[in-house]
Parts: sequence; structure tokens; C-alpha cells
Amino acid sequence: MYSKQRAVHLNKNLTVSSSNKPIGNYIQNLTLAANRAILMVEHMQGRRAMGKASKRKGPGRADREGISLLKLMELFPTEDSARQWFEDVRWAAGRYCGHCGSTDTHAVASGKPMPYRCSHCRKYFSVRTGSIMQASRLSFRKWVFAMYLMNTSLKGVSSMKLHRDLGITQKTAWYLAQRIRQAWGEAGLPMAGPVEVDESYFGGLEKNRHQSQKRGTSGVAGKVAVVGIKDRHTNQITARPVARTDKATLHGFIGEHAAGAEAFYTDEHRGYQGLPRHETVNHSAGEYVRGRAHTQGIDSFWATLKRAHKGVFHHFSVKHLHRYITEFAGRHNVRDLDTIQQLTALAAGMTGKRLPYQDLIAD
Repeated sequence: MYSKQRAVHLNKNLTVSSSNKPIGNYIQNLTLAANRAILMVEHMQGRRAMGKASKRKGPGRADREGISLLKLMELFPTEDSARQWFEDVRWAAGRYCGHCGSTDTHAVASGKPMPYRCSHCRKYFSVRTGSIMQASRLSFRKWVFAMYLMNTSLKGVSSMKLHRDLGITQKTAWYLAQRIRQAWGEAGLPMAGPVEVDESYFGGLEKNRHQSQKRGTSGVAGKVAVVGIKDRHTNQITARPVARTDKATLHGFIGEHAAGAEAFYTDEHRGYQGLPRHETVNHSAGEYVRGRAHTQGIDSFWATLKRAHKGVFHHFSVKHLHRYITEFAGRHNVRDLDTIQQLTALAAGMTGKRLPYQDLIAD
């Protein structure tokens, strides 16, 4: 279970280099982030077991604690309360410099460019420094509310809705959403399985294309392939766009995430041939379940993503498709946590990532 005692036990195993304290502190902070990921998985497994044993009844996920909009406003009534929350999440083990990782830092008087200064690199910094929020002029409250809206909406939130709900321009809302998507990450632990693997395709219908863009073909021609893998034991999902769906690509993806899985379940696609402990179902012949062999778990993930594609976003550009995939997989992977823990995991994922606007729009 996710507990303070378990966190203390993991954190006691940290070692810090005495020869280079700033680097040692940086490694320590990365290790703490990894430990938080382990704790999250343990917590989800524990909550799943509790949910099955619970006799509580209610709509949706009654076994976990949500947050209403009114409650969210009570939790973050001021800008200082939101800033303090981000600091508590990022610096749970103590404040460190966002530039060099040193813990030799101190607060500075008001009027300075940033609230803290590092005695090692002599640079000013804030909780935004070295994170996806760096250089953002949006208030901390707007970041929290945007994270809440994107995290609690099963099929995602469009930039137009963020623009209206947060009182910001649509361009700013789009950039904000892309940065939050960057904070979600792939499932961090190797998948022991059994696992389901499947590929899907995203793109417009041929009949809806402009006459100048019609290819004269149907099916998957002109669409982007996405391969996904789901661990039935932990319920974790990892997915990403791929250039092709040949054997080398699919086996490489599987080997990266689940090389030692106890069993592999796929459809009849030839790219999966040669996997060990492998069973298939023949979709083209109308076979979808045979004993434990099926891909219904990962198919359900594709269904949610495609409903969002058609009903919320209407279009996924090839350039940014990977972020939308990461968002939906990341949101799925923390679905067993309470809402505040989901937000905490998302905030923790912001550290060490940057997405400057010029990089986002670059060709």
C-alpha cells in the first residue's frame, strides 16, 4: 500500500555522493521520483484489491475519493496555496535548486526576480524552474485547475473549453494543454504480464478528405499506426505512434516494455509471430475470445481514445499525436488513485521536462 512508512523505507536506501554534493542531491531527487512511481503502483494494486472486497455501492468508481469543483476551490483558495502545493510535491524531501540540484538554497527578500537562490550556482530559481512550468506567466491556480479538468475528463478536454473555463486565450490554452500532456509519462515498471498487445490507426476517413488530398484508397492508407501494450496484472498501459507495423518494430516495442512477460495475447497480425508464450485470436474470422486469449483490455483503451478523437478534439495532427496518446495512457494508469493523488502524480511528472513554444511549433 501507498504509505508514509513504505516511503521512509525506500528513502533510507538512498545514497548521496560525498565528492560532489550537488550532483549527489540531483541523483537523490531523481531516485525519490522513481520511488514515488513505485509507491503509486503499489498503492494502485492495493486499492484494486480493496475495491473488489469493498461493499460500497455508488455510480462510477465509488471505491476512490474524488474532488468536486467546490472542493477544489476550497483546497486552492489563493495563489499562495497553489504555489505551496506545487512546492510540497516537488520538494517533498527538501528544497533543491532547479538549475544544479544543490540543496544549499535559501529564500530571498521580496522584490528579487525569484523567491529562492542557490548558494552553489548562485542562480535564482522558483518551483517552476527546471519543470514544464518554466517561463510560464499563468498563475499557479490556473495550472491546478487545468490539470484537474484534464485529469478528471475521461475523454479529454479541448483547448476551446480550457479557454472558456480559465479565461485565457485559445492559443494559450492549447499550449498549456500540450505542456500538461508532456508531464504524463509511460508506465515506468517492466510489465510482467500477462500482456495484451494490439495496434490501431488514427486519421481521417477517405470520404471526408478534400478532393486534392484523396488517395483513392480505403482502410488504413494515409493513417498513423499506434501500438499499445497492457499489463493485465497492474492494468498499466503504454502506447506510442510507430512508423510501421512490421515484425521488427512490434517485437522491438514489446521487448522494451515486456520482454519477460508470462504470456502474450494478440490478434492474428503477422508482425507478432515468433513471440514466446504467445496466443492469438483471429479477429478476421470473428473470433474475439478464446479462454484467456483476447485483446479486449487494450481494445477498450483504443475505443476511449477514438471517441475522444471524434467527439472532443475532432483531429489529431501527426506531429502532436504522441502527446495525446501519452495523456490517455497516463490518465488510465492512475485511474485507481484518489483524485488528489492523481494530481500529485501529474505535478511530480512535470519536473525535469521542458516544452518551449518554439520547439512545440517547429517543423
